Amino acid sequence: MKSFYDLTVTDAKGAEVAMKDFKGKVVLVVNTATGCGFTPQYKPLEEMYEALHDKGLEIVDVPCNQFAGQTPGTDEEIHEFCTLKYNTQFPQMKKSDVNGETAIELFKYLKSQKGFEGFGKGAKALAMSAMLKTIDKDYKNNPEIKWNFTKFVIDRQGNVVARFEPTADMKKVREFVESLI
Repeated sequence: MKSFYDLTVTDAKGAEVAMKDFKGKVVLVVNTATGCGFTPQYKPLEEMYEALHDKGLEIVDVPCNQFAGQTPGTDEEIHEFCTLKYNTQFPQMKKSDVNGETAIELFKYLKSQKGFEGFGKGAKALAMSAMLKTIDKDYKNNPEIKWNFTKFVIDRQGNVVARFEPTADMKKVREFVESLI
């Protein structure tokens, strides 16, 4: 079985990014979208990056168009949107699939380490559950990524220690990340 540090991902310019380059750091991997109801999460992600990057946080942003086509456009257009609208400075990878046969190895690995544990409580959680029941009746019992802005946290030793669904409160995500910094 591979470890997190054995994996690579392709960035938006086509270069390979080795996860081993992040050894000793806390890494947050997130599949993103530019036209989603959760897209405003770019703001707290960027705030977290600015506050914690120098203390050892890396964010790996993987745009994905597998959820209702909410990430149209080229890698360049996606990058331009994120930098202009949210001033993102963390590295953005090539638009990639996170589910199915064409899923990139990074997400296959992450899902094998942390499966789906639910959307939590509240209106957004109920809405996501209702929508997913129409797409995948067995969604609760498989590790697939459910929607845009699913986040995985990898500790300084390379262990996948948390999975946060898009409905998770970003303050809780940040508190968890800070506990590892």
